[in-house]
Amino acid sequence: MSRPDESAVLIEGPWTHRSVHARGTRFHIVEAGEGPLVLLLHGFPQFWWSWRHQLVSLPAAGYRAVAVDLRGYGASDKPPRGYDLPALAADATGLIRALGETGAIVVGHDWGGLVAWTMAALDPKTVRRLVAVSAPHPLRLRSALRSDPFGQLRASAHAFGFQLPFLPERRLTARGAALVGRLLDEWSGPAWPEEEATRTYREAFGILNVAHCALEYHRWFARSQLRPDGLRYARSMRTGIETPTLQLHGALDRRMLPRTAQGSGRHVVAPYRWRLVEGAGHFPHEERPGEFDTELIDWLSDPEPDR
Repeated sequence: MSRPDESAVLIEGPWTHRSVHARGTRFHIVEAGEGPLVLLLHGFPQFWWSWRHQLVSLPAAGYRAVAVDLRGYGASDKPPRGYDLPALAADATGLIRALGETGAIVVGHDWGGLVAWTMAALDPKTVRRLVAVSAPHPLRLRSALRSDPFGQLRASAHAFGFQLPFLPERRLTARGAALVGRLLDEWSGPAWPEEEATRTYREAFGILNVAHCALEYHRWFARSQLRPDGLRYARSMRTGIETPTLQLHGALDRRMLPRTAQGSGRHVVAPYRWRLVEGAGHFPHEERPGEFDTELIDWLSDPEPDR
């Protein structure tokens, strides 16, 4: 069977596809609507299409929604370096500027959420509001991995296997990326969309070099914990988040435990709101898009989001 190419992620819909350059890297973006910019950052093991529901609901509510294939994913460039969180945050900040804006509402899921938290700490003027989906504050995650061995550490066991060279890439792409489908099933709740969605993600993950680049995110986070670059990053993240923040989390998330994410509010000094999406696992924006969009758009339309 032939390997999928980047055309696999050029899925048609009520949106437009184009490429944007930022920091010397080409990014594939999908956009719809007019109004305040909402930048949508996906997680592992997905691509821009995870935001397909929000690319409809946000424009209907008066926003310009832009979903991006993160560095190394989908139809974006796949360079050998740049998979640390500060670099990924700089990518997203550069994208905002390349889109003609000085700031944006940033919505990030999973790894995209960690990037969004990092943007809000390192370059707060570019993040007008922050929405973290299934994503604890990075320092809260680091703490939980140390203090909760039978909870978050166990839930993150897959990431330790990703530290090996070569073998994880082969396992993830074998048999049409069957392991990707298994991870999606394991991490989702009973409302995971449909088998077609799983097939779409499996195909996109088979694009040349996507598996390796996606694993570089995990490798940097794990290996940098005691390295100078990781310690510098941790120090920089101690800055209180001054951006109004909404956390949306699936009540049934087995990948990133709700109790891990819930402790993130202590890092936010701006208005902060926490909401559980009942019946959803790790992908609430896909599993329960109606409930998710209601929470998101109601909060975005609130001029003074409260604690």
